[in-house]
Amino acid sequence: MNKSNVKPAEGKLGVLVVGLGAVSSTFMTGVLMARKGLAKPVGSMTQYDKIRVGKGADKKYLKYDEIVPMAKLDDIVFGAWDVYPANAYESAINCEVLKEKDIEPVKDELVKIKPMKAAFDHNYAKRLDGDNVKQVKDRWDMTEQIREDIRRFKKETGVDRVVVLWAASTEVYVPVDEKIHGSLEALEAAMKADDKDHIAPSMCYAYAALSEGCPFIMGAPNTTVDIPAMWELSEKTGMPIAGKDFKTGQTLVKSGFAPIIGTRCLGLSGWFSTNILGNRDGLVLDEPANFRTKEVSKLSTLESILVPENQPDLYTDYYHKVRINYYPPRNDNKEGWDNIDIFGWMGYPMQIKINFLCRDSILAAPLCLDLVLLSDLAARAGRHGIQRFLSFFLKSPMHDYTKGEVPVNHLFQQYVMLKNALREMGGYEADEEID
Repeated sequence: MNKSNVKPAEGKLGVLVVGLGAVSSTFMTGVLMARKGLAKPVGSMTQYDKIRVGKGADKKYLKYDEIVPMAKLDDIVFGAWDVYPANAYESAINCEVLKEKDIEPVKDELVKIKPMKAAFDHNYAKRLDGDNVKQVKDRWDMTEQIREDIRRFKKETGVDRVVVLWAASTEVYVPVDEKIHGSLEALEAAMKADDKDHIAPSMCYAYAALSEGCPFIMGAPNTTVDIPAMWELSEKTGMPIAGKDFKTGQTLVKSGFAPIIGTRCLGLSGWFSTNILGNRDGLVLDEPANFRTKEVSKLSTLESILVPENQPDLYTDYYHKVRINYYPPRNDNKEGWDNIDIFGWMGYPMQIKINFLCRDSILAAPLCLDLVLLSDLAARAGRHGIQRFLSFFLKSPMHDYTKGEVPVNHLFQQYVMLKNALREMGGYEADEEID
């Protein structure tokens, strides 16, 4: 038996989710149903995937919890914040992602998950208008109130550890400003000065979580933890951070399909992606400033997989366009179309069309579970700062852009990073090169 260098997953794991909408209520309902044996956590790698450890005669394929100590579904205790006061049961019914028959068996548990008042600024999500909102003096006070919520949740539930997950709406785009976001000292000063333009509410959640010893996961494309000040804070508190933006539908396809074009040495002339969706996410993204945040995250995927400098004949001038259209009749059942114009032998043109009719929350829920369990694992393994091994689950993986680092967006390279991190934490050798 190899020696794992990870603290055991003892006691209960609190999962505090920012936003109790379609994604969160689907995530919570699924976990509660799965632990009763009434549903299967399909799509969750922590529950299903097997990784090879060892080589030759020592080779074996093990599930994650056989390699490293993982929290179990039975250990999870949920809490949330939301601008709307509906509890998790009401939210699951209202969102119309799941059928009533898949919610009713865990109604008693869902009803008890009542959202705490959200730290909210209407200017960051103009399409949302809830009244379950904190009254705050300034951004520093906002942060202090969230910290108090986390402490109270720990005390009331008796959980041993907490992970904070952002599954709320996309905020308006906040460009990185070196003067404010470049150091922890400057960030804290801006919070105390109530600099509303540069300090998004999500930054208050992240700051509060890390300060209270909780890993923080950014599931939207917000700038939140993608700034040097937050990296500094996560190193100081010894807590892992992961982000950003759950990679569920179209970008998952892109990060898996672009390698086919690249590996086969085919050329690319253009890639046009468009989506229709109608849930709360779609409503918020209908606001141009919020869409800008999403667009930046979706556009970044292709450019690091099909790199013009590496293959000038094939990828020099391709045109990449991303569109999201709010279309209420679809609700959570979004549809993504990709039109890919490629060229082959002697420059002859060809086309690929992909039509992915996905269910946003059905794809996001297992990602939430995996990110929560793996972030908790990382914390117990003493890993802090940016968790690059979680890039597999994210659209726009965090990276140190101040040092010119390029994020890994190639799905299969991301999978190697994930496997090697688990091998290392389990006391096995990392044995696949990422190249």
